[in-house]
Amino acid sequence: MLTDVALKNLKSREKAYKVADRDGLYVHVSTSGTVTFRLDYRLNGRRETLTLGKYGPTGISLARAR
Repeated sequence: MLTDVALKNLKSREKAYKVADRDGLYVHVSTSGTVTFRLDYRLNGRRETLTLGKYGPTGISLARAR
């Protein structure tokens, strides 16, 4: 499960990557270092992804994303 400290310590890598939280919620870390909350869910048997917003002082918090 993610914490605010863990989110602040995420660094960019050569390729974008995901870090899972719970219940389909995860963060996507881009190559530029942008951390974005996303939610995977199923609708009519298909996997869908909802982007909730960016993490940070001007974005949304972990508590709000949950």
